[in-house]
Amino acid sequence: MELSIVIPIFNEAENIRILADEIRSALDDRYSYEVIFVDDCSSDGSQCVLRNLRTEFPQFRALRHQRNSGQSTAVCNGVLAANAEWIATLDGDCQNDPADIPAMMDMLKTSAGDGALQMVVGYRKKRQDSWLKRISSKIANGVRSRLLGDATPDTGCGLKLFSRAAFLELPYFDHMHRFLPALIQRNSGTTVSVEVNHRPRARGVSKYGLHNRIWVGIIDVIGVRWLQRRVRITAVEECE
Repeated sequence: MELSIVIPIFNEAENIRILADEIRSALDDRYSYEVIFVDDCSSDGSQCVLRNLRTEFPQFRALRHQRNSGQSTAVCNGVLAANAEWIATLDGDCQNDPADIPAMMDMLKTSAGDGALQMVVGYRKKRQDSWLKRISSKIANGVRSRLLGDATPDTGCGLKLFSRAAFLELPYFDHMHRFLPALIQRNSGTTVSVEVNHRPRARGVSKYGLHNRIWVGIIDVIGVRWLQRRVRITAVEECE
């Protein structure tokens, strides 16, 4: 299997089927792949939609948290359950475009020789959100990039492609999904950002606002900076 797609879901019943059809249109006949939806205790019938989808298409899988645990935990559990070497993540709101995945995969294959490239990060240059979200995201990305030096213009983009093995070496904490480029780089991996399509939310309700982005984000940046300063990675050799 070449690719596992991990999609955190929380009350996205109206979007699941549409997203699944877009994934099949973009990836069928191109890759051997699986799709893992991780339901973070939805209450809107998302599980019923996922159950029907699983019946129709065996490559679609569904996990369900026993209690609401957040997006980072959903991503982590999806990666743990995945079978492929490479993982793509998508938000479940249909704002990310699965049609961008093949170009990201091509970028990985082009760089496969040196083995250093471990993550391709989507960059929503033409972001289709409210002005308040765009401004707050721009400020947050600027502060984070300056403090962490991750050279990534848009870590909040849900569309990412990365090495499963590299991810599993990272320290786990809540909200870690916003800092994956910095964490990969901390472990001596290389990341690259690529412009991707972004679409307005047409169905459902956003789960994030200013109060659960900025204040929590400040604390998290401090924590990631602490992790960066204390990493010790060195080559070792066995004595004869």
